[in-house]
Amino acid sequence: MAEEVKKEGTGGFAADKKILATILKVVLGLVFLVLGAMAILTWWGSLLVIIKGSIGLFLILAGVITLAIAKE
Repeated sequence: MAEEVKKEGTGGFAADKKILATILKVVLGLVFLVLGAMAILTWWGSLLVIIKGSIGLFLILAGVITLAIAKE
């Protein structure tokens, strides 16, 4: 009987602290998602310039990887 009481009371402060940490992480994640979406909408033109500028580098990297695979 005494063991059952001890098992039920193991939550306490540690469980509350874990729940609070989880809630904080979720809220922080949502804040980062909103800030990221706002940044994309605000700097859409600049983002397109970066994407267009990186297409050539991506194609060069894909060509190097393809040649490395074909060499084997």
